[in-house]
Amino acid sequence: MEKNTFATSAYIATSPETAYDYLCQLPNLDEWTLFSRMIRQIDADTWLGTASGYQQDLYYHVRRIGNPLFYGIEWHCGLEYNQYFQVYPVLLFPPEYIEPGSDEEGVYFHWLSFVDPRRRTPMIMEGIHTVHTSECRSLKAILERKAGQTQAATGRYKIQTDSIYIDAPLDIAVDYLSNLEHLDDWCHLLRRQGDVSPLSGEFLDEYNQTVKVTLRPHSLGEYALIEQEFFYPERQFTQRCPVLLVPCSYAFGDPEAKGLIQHRITFWPVNSPINSGRLQIEDYGAESMNIKRLLEAQAGNLETFARGMSYLPQC
Repeated sequence: MEKNTFATSAYIATSPETAYDYLCQLPNLDEWTLFSRMIRQIDADTWLGTASGYQQDLYYHVRRIGNPLFYGIEWHCGLEYNQYFQVYPVLLFPPEYIEPGSDEEGVYFHWLSFVDPRRRTPMIMEGIHTVHTSECRSLKAILERKAGQTQAATGRYKIQTDSIYIDAPLDIAVDYLSNLEHLDDWCHLLRRQGDVSPLSGEFLDEYNQTVKVTLRPHSLGEYALIEQEFFYPERQFTQRCPVLLVPCSYAFGDPEAKGLIQHRITFWPVNSPINSGRLQIEDYGAESMNIKRLLEAQAGNLETFARGMSYLPQC
């Protein structure tokens, strides 16, 4: 797993709209974070405030992400106004997105953090999992309390993620992963069945079950989102995997950082086993290693693969 990328998730028993509106307001960080406290507003989407992981103030900025199927924002932090070195994408998935036709209410909150290896301190690295996990629990409690809950609600799904560093330009990765004609090169559990177009096609899985695959690519400004949908018609089962492709120069606020982080988001039922599709997060991880190997070869970077799954700054 990519060691500079951290993900925190929770089911929250509130509406996606309510969660989105709350998260867009930076002063609300005062309520649920360990010690991010807004001191002075700089502009409509920027505040100067204290920080949990630093002994100095930071500038906080929020950017809204547009997507027709779910809400998203980014928080940015930095020591100078408009000079941000930390980015935190947040995606809010309605249950209908995870399970088409679902009658579950609420929202699945997914918070992604990138920490630049050049700037991180031992305290940040040792504390980020503990702090973000507890802050996520605090956010969940506040939003659920406002919705009338008196104890923590349990969702039907849990989120697991797979992240890997790929030493290839964003355009090469987007072109390759947005075209289903390449799917059976990197997805070892599926085999092409008949004609396949760039965005849709039929495949057979490892048990010879038909799988209808659909891709939906989106530009999110500096990075890309590719939604992968795998539908098993015989079982009326859908497995979705949103994939973020984030250039390291953007993730780490370092224009000299090469390559990108591929972050795959997966959803797993809590109380019922699944018997079709990927059955474990390791299936996604194996595919990601294949993608890394193929894209780095295409970019002419044949030495990076042996260095592992994580981004390393150039010496």
